[in-house]
Amino acid sequence: MCGNNMSVPLLAEAVTVSGTEKETAAVIFLHGLGDTGHGWSDAMTSIRLPYVKYICPHAPRIPVTLNMKMTMPSWFDLMGLSPESPEDEAGIKRAAENIKAIIDHETKNGIPANRVLLGGFSQGGALSLYTALTCQQQLAGVVALSCWLPLHKTFPQVWALCVDVCIFLSCKLLRH
Repeated sequence: MCGNNMSVPLLAEAVTVSGTEKETAAVIFLHGLGDTGHGWSDAMTSIRLPYVKYICPHAPRIPVTLNMKMTMPSWFDLMGLSPESPEDEAGIKRAAENIKAIIDHETKNGIPANRVLLGGFSQGGALSLYTALTCQQQLAGVVALSCWLPLHKTFPQVWALCVDVCIFLSCKLLRH
């Protein structure tokens, strides 16, 4: 694949599992809070298809309010676990733009957006779901495991937006 990974900050250090043949599709998989791309790269290797490129980026290390401001890999700040907890809107949107930059990089290098699958676990699944629902390009789909929809109040008709996006969703249900 051609292209400069240095122009996309999250790609510079991402774990990439290359296909064994010409890559015509990509899976971008995002880890959960406190993990790294290495945590999921073995799983991606075990399901590897020869024409698919698997990209497991690392979240930046930031202080996380929920964890007593401890610095750890996190896609955005978390302030609480309740659906009514305040959310880091600026951080969520910035993180989504960083993931969209990876998608753009892959499309510029020959993999059409409709051959890019976005996925993630926990916080990474939440970011994958939010990114897929706010992406201007039609993606192949999104796999969101054990997660939630960030900024859910801004999506009053979220399912109407997903007519053309294949979604596999495995959510945490929180009781009040």
